[in-house]
Amino acid sequence: MGQSVSIYDTTLRDGCQGEGIALSLQDKLRIAQRLDDLGIHYIEGGWPNPTNPKDVAFFRHVGALNLKHAKVSAFGSTRRGGNRPETDPTLQTLLGAETTVVAIFGKSWDLHAEEILRVSLDENLEMIRSSVAYLAERGREVVYDAEHFFDGYKHNPAYALATLRAAQDGGAAWVVLCDTNGGTLPHELEQMIREVREHIAVPWGIHTHNDAGCAVANAALAVHLGASQVQGTINGYGERCGNANLCSVIPNLVLKQGIPALSREALTHLSSVSRFISEMVMEAPDERQPYVGNSAFAHKGGAHIDAVRKKTVSFEHVAPELVGNERRILVSEQSGTATIIEKLHTTYPHLDKRDPAVGRLLERLKHLEYEGYEFEAAEGSFHLLAEQILRPRDPFFVLENYRVLDGRHGAGDTYTEATIRVRVGDQVRHTAAEGTGPVDALARALREALVPFYPELEHIRLTDYKVRVLNGEAGASARVRVLIQTTDGHESWGTVGVSEDILAASWEALVDSLTFGLRRARSREMASGGGPA
Repeated sequence: MGQSVSIYDTTLRDGCQGEGIALSLQDKLRIAQRLDDLGIHYIEGGWPNPTNPKDVAFFRHVGALNLKHAKVSAFGSTRRGGNRPETDPTLQTLLGAETTVVAIFGKSWDLHAEEILRVSLDENLEMIRSSVAYLAERGREVVYDAEHFFDGYKHNPAYALATLRAAQDGGAAWVVLCDTNGGTLPHELEQMIREVREHIAVPWGIHTHNDAGCAVANAALAVHLGASQVQGTINGYGERCGNANLCSVIPNLVLKQGIPALSREALTHLSSVSRFISEMVMEAPDERQPYVGNSAFAHKGGAHIDAVRKKTVSFEHVAPELVGNERRILVSEQSGTATIIEKLHTTYPHLDKRDPAVGRLLERLKHLEYEGYEFEAAEGSFHLLAEQILRPRDPFFVLENYRVLDGRHGAGDTYTEATIRVRVGDQVRHTAAEGTGPVDALARALREALVPFYPELEHIRLTDYKVRVLNGEAGASARVRVLIQTTDGHESWGTVGVSEDILAASWEALVDSLTFGLRRARSREMASGGGPA
């Protein structure tokens, strides 16, 4: 049997240490679900410290997701010097997260033990051993992250090895060698791992940072040398220059190194997951990112285009569809229909990519993406767009006008009021509602207008709202993209709107959110024998 490798994703913890990245609780839960759907083996949810209530709440709510593939891991440190494990606050919070897996880091570099923690080298070893033992004895699968291992090994090899033995003696299930400063070059890493691996008695893994631009290469090399766990983040997010990018690591493992870290079918969803998470962290996707970037399989030069049309391997190291991406011929723009067919196969099972309507849909998508729309996290808007072109239907309602006013109650709190006039068939509804902001007020007024006609809306509610400025250099006249997340209690979906006017963009996403919810409700009714949708 060949080598097996587990993927340990730390996007929700290490990735969130990246500059400008912040996730809400709902964001973290949505990302965890997508990672599990992808087939990731371990998801590190964060540090459940009482000073970080969002992460504490994550561990309280993640069980409701009923993840099918991933084990959820709580992250923390070894006990503090002078503390007993049973009274150490960090270890207690890790147990309180009630995860089957716990990851703790300890100091492998003597400099950190003596000058940062200010404990003796012997005390540091005992901190590692006793912390691991305390958690392992309580049934946890302990992942020991040997922080600064490679720098520590360069400075004091014997002591760095002693820290690994301390973790093993304590009962660690995994020992992970960390290039925390990210400055180790591949030839250095190879030499050290060859010297060290014979001293490791448990499965071991690799955790690399990208400060020297070598994180992915170092991860691949470590696996070649025997690592059976790779830690990293989607899109390489993380502190300073980031972590090993799992969107490169995973296809390297599967397609280049012959290691089935994920299934081939799961790999086809990698590009979608990459783009989805970039939307969640409100970062523009890296168009030139290997494998999953929009430009990863884009061909522009005339000779290259001619060659790739004759033989794709002439200018492509792997087939783009293997990672859920697509080939783009930039001169003619003749690409993308296979992806559309795949996305719509459930709703339109007999759709043929040669159908002229598919070409019109592709053309419309490309135009909207040029305008700033992004559909990876807005599947509701994508399906409604497809419906407009492939199977047009009468709208559930038509806006006649709306108005939003901000005001103040005397000398007290400010308020927002929205009035709205919509037409449903030949009837007109004119309603008003207050909200905590303009979008909330509009949503309340629209719901009040429509519920008498569509009682299904009682169960549909907005769960998230995001705004991203697309061209910040335009100042106050910049275009914005609004993403709204909605649920009906059974399923969730995203919708998108783009405009220079934030209210107009919000209204577009809001209308799509309710329209798609009604379409879903009617489809379920039809499937259960309740009549036509």
